[in-house]
Amino acid sequence: MKVLKYLLVGFVFGIVLTKSEAVSWYRIYEMFQFQSFHMYGIIMVAIGTGIMGIQIIKRKNIKDIKGLPIEIADKEPGSIRYWVGGTLFGLGWALVGACPGPIYILIGAGFWSILIVLLGALIGTYLYGVFKYKLPH
Repeated sequence: MKVLKYLLVGFVFGIVLTKSEAVSWYRIYEMFQFQSFHMYGIIMVAIGTGIMGIQIIKRKNIKDIKGLPIEIADKEPGSIRYWVGGTLFGLGWALVGACPGPIYILIGAGFWSILIVLLGALIGTYLYGVFKYKLPH
C-alpha cells in the first residue's frame, strides 16, 4: 500500500512536467539557446520549492517513512567537483535534450528513441559505481 502513494506522486509529477512542457526537446533547446525564459522559470520554481522543503524538514524535525529523523548533511563549500559535475550534466542535458527525470516520462509518452538515452544513463551509472573509489571525491 505504501508503494501506491509513491506511484501516485510519480504519475502526478509526470503529468505536471508534461503539461508544463518541461520534457519538450524544443523547450530545452530554447533554454540552451537563451531564446526563452520558460525553462529557467520552471527551474527557479523548483529551486525555491526545494529550499522551502529543506527548511521545513530541518526546522520541524520531520521524520522519514521509518520514523527516523531526516538528517541532511551540509555540502562542502566551493569544490571543483561541483563545477565539473554540473558542466558534464549540463552538456549531457543539452546534447540529449532530457535530464534523468523526464527520461521515464518520455518513454511513458511513447518516445521510444529515448530508450537509447536511458541505456546510456544506466551504463554511465554502472561505470561510476565501478570507478567510484578511484575517482577524486
